[in-house]
Amino acid sequence: VQLQAFGGGLAQAGGSLTLSCAASGSTFSFNARGWYRRAPGKGSELVARIISGENTNYAESVKGRFTISRDNAKNTVYLYMNSLKPEDTAVYYCNAEQGSSVYWGQGTQVTVSS
Repeated sequence: VQLQAFGGGLAQAGGSLTLSCAASGSTFSFNARGWYRRAPGKGSELVARIISGENTNYAESVKGRFTISRDNAKNTVYLYMNSLKPEDTAVYYCNAEQGSSVYWGQGTQVTVSS
């Protein structure tokens, strides 16, 4: 399984960005897809996760601003980020869970200027 993330970049506070993460290879039955981030000097944190049946969960800090969705036909998961804040600046990583295996994409930098 390979995951490739797209869509990072620079945004102003209050702006929007959309990240996408395309999966290839053995993509059969991912039971969950997610986005994590790591800000400078901080540990990794879950941003959003979507599991089978379209159940989602979000970090408290992004609730109401970020939305995760998945397109199973395209094996792609999206993270729609609105009302961005400087504290959203981080490297964002997508992942996919398949049974007991977890796969990670390369990080994509998101920088929000004040």
